[in-house]
Order: sequence, then C-alpha cells, then structure tokens
Amino acid sequence: MPDPNRRNDASTEDHANRDPITGEPGAHPVGTGIGTAAGGAAAGALAGSAAGPVGTVVGTVAGGIVGGLAGHSIAESIDPTVEGAYWRDNYQSRPYYDKGTPYEHYEPAYRHGWESRARHTGKTFDEIEPQLKSDWESVKSHSRLTWDRAKLATRDAWDRLENTVSGRHADNRSSVH
Repeated sequence: MPDPNRRNDASTEDHANRDPITGEPGAHPVGTGIGTAAGGAAAGALAGSAAGPVGTVVGTVAGGIVGGLAGHSIAESIDPTVEGAYWRDNYQSRPYYDKGTPYEHYEPAYRHGWESRARHTGKTFDEIEPQLKSDWESVKSHSRLTWDRAKLATRDAWDRLENTVSGRHADNRSSVH
C-alpha cells in the first residue's frame, strides 16, 4: 500500500505507474480506458442494432466491462514507464534535439504525444494537431518549449505509439514530420 506520509514531488515521484487499488506496479489506466471505450462502443452498436435503444445501453455497459479487460492487454503496448525510459534514452538522437535543452523540457511533449495518441484512437496526428497545440499550455508543466518545438517531440511520441500498436517498428524512422 502507498505510504500516506510520502511527499509527492519531483524528487520522490513514483514512476512505476502503480495501480491505485492494489499498489502493484505496471497499471495502465490509459489502455484500460481505451479498451473500455472501444469495447463499449462496439458492443453498444451491435446490441443497439439488434434490440433498439435499451439494447444499446445494455450493450454499452457489457461492452465496457469486456472492453476494460481487453484494454488491459492494449495497455501493455502503452506502458508510460517504458515510453518514458525510451525517450530518456533516445531523445538526444532525434533530429529536432537541441543540446542546450535537457530531457526534462522534452518529457512533457513526449508524454503529451503518447497520451494523446492513446486517447484519440482512429484519428491522425494532423486531424487533432490544433487541439494538441491548444492543450500544450496546460500540459507542458515546467517545459520551456514553445509549441513549434514541442510539436516535433509530441509527434515523435505519437508516431512511436502508432507504430507500436500497429506492429510497425518506429525505430526505423530517420526523421520527424
């Protein structure tokens, strides 16, 4: 169980993505949420076409439960701990990297990319880029990056997640859009 006396600041922040109920490391709430939404929508549509509006509601609830379970396996490819470690190890090799800018200023942009990709399943980066840009000020934390610079890292993380989920290998890319 998490220590209630533990301070939650940058020096003690837990990067193990602990499950809020069990405290076990490796919880993937983003992926579980994606599975819940996807499963609920699919089941709701199916039930709705067969049984009308009541079937849609029942199907959405049942689909949410099944989707939540399926989302856990989807989440395994959207592990924030793995993504953070990957970008910390590789950010200096990216074409947009500025050696005067430490990782801590890129990290919120990478997180914005992988979290946004997980939330916007089925959409392209270009479709939601205006929303990502407007969200940047609220998610950038301590980053000094303007959107023009953060956009490159955000898209890089988006593309990596897109390629991970689809089975393509993101590491074969040599440049960012």
